[in-house]
Amino acid sequence: MKFLLITPLVLLLLSGNDNWQPNPAPVSKHKFIVAAHRGDHVIYPENTLEAYREAIKNEADYIEIDLRTTKDGELISMHDGSVNRMTNGQGLIKDLTLAELQQLKVKSRDTTDKQIYRIPTFKEILQLCKNKINIYLDFKAADPAQAYAMIKQYGMEKHVLVYINSAQQFAGWRMTAPKMPLMLSLPDSVKTVASMETFINKYHVDILDGSYKQYDADMVKFAESKRVPVWPDIQSSGEGPADWDQALAKGLSGLQTDHPAALVKYLKEKGLR
Repeated sequence: MKFLLITPLVLLLLSGNDNWQPNPAPVSKHKFIVAAHRGDHVIYPENTLEAYREAIKNEADYIEIDLRTTKDGELISMHDGSVNRMTNGQGLIKDLTLAELQQLKVKSRDTTDKQIYRIPTFKEILQLCKNKINIYLDFKAADPAQAYAMIKQYGMEKHVLVYINSAQQFAGWRMTAPKMPLMLSLPDSVKTVASMETFINKYHVDILDGSYKQYDADMVKFAESKRVPVWPDIQSSGEGPADWDQALAKGLSGLQTDHPAALVKYLKEKGLR
């Protein structure tokens, strides 16, 4: 699990704010939040427009995307730092231009699939999502100011949350867009309500992530009393109703899943959708 380091800049941003209140998450029409991890990549290749469209069709509340920067400063979505695993090419994204990346074909796990998939740009994703779905932005390697300018260009300021991977990102987003909701993973060392309170107060977290197994009902209840939603990861190869039952029993109000369509169906059957 990722956690922040207290740097002088982070301390400066967090200090002198006794009246701190968390930034609210984007509004959703559903009480229980479903975030589609890398889109609906059970059906289509991860982090492609097709996977994102499928998540929209299946009524997810968020698509989770991974933002990276090309050699020529363009923003694209891919989980890995290299194209080796997911495409027919080789190399690091930071060493390849957008034009070079757009020539690559994204691989499908279905060997009979003849459709051609491409690496999407952030602009294409924002265009697709506008007025349809919120964005869970896993901020892998990009400039907050550049990303936020693009978010504003498409009128999506109220429809994005940012998952933070480093203290530098945290500071960059707090300076660039102070009202942007930032999500942090709960450190493995936080196992009680008391240690959770210390963590929330120390980092001024807006939304909590981590593994759903890290939380118990008292921790979830406390976080939400502080108006900090807990939307952890539940994705796994065997993810299914038994896991979702455990998550509901803890009082969780959202999950990031590899099976958004199945989870939405399950929630509807439970009367939670």
